[in-house]
Amino acid sequence: MHSRTKFRVRYAETDCMGIVHHSNYPIWYEMGRGDYIKMLGFNYREMEEQGIMTPLLNLNCSFGKPALYDDEIILRTKVILISAARITFSYTVKRIELDGSETELGYGTTEHGFVDSKTFRPISIKKRMPELYEKIKQFT
Repeated sequence: MHSRTKFRVRYAETDCMGIVHHSNYPIWYEMGRGDYIKMLGFNYREMEEQGIMTPLLNLNCSFGKPALYDDEIILRTKVILISAARITFSYTVKRIELDGSETELGYGTTEHGFVDSKTFRPISIKKRMPELYEKIKQFT
């Protein structure tokens, strides 16, 4: 199961060549993670209110074809691994062409830890939010 985030490339996201700057992909990945969690009936604000944060541990981006200003983009996000202490998301970035077909532009992954928002010590999401853990586990 994956979430689908659709958006258009904004001019501010492009460099002087008219190509989306690579620094925008992690921001897009964050949008995808938020949509994925919402799709499950939760949200990051709720997690933070319960004292849970998910700092980034690893980020990987692979770029194939460039995204350009005003391209319509679809970002597919899914969880590929979850444990009590960590979660790994994968992302596929595609351009929606005028004929409705999709062209893959790139892909990536992010790995996050679950930590207490006050101490930043690792926590078990299985114990803190078992309903979220079980829902994610069901779809990985």
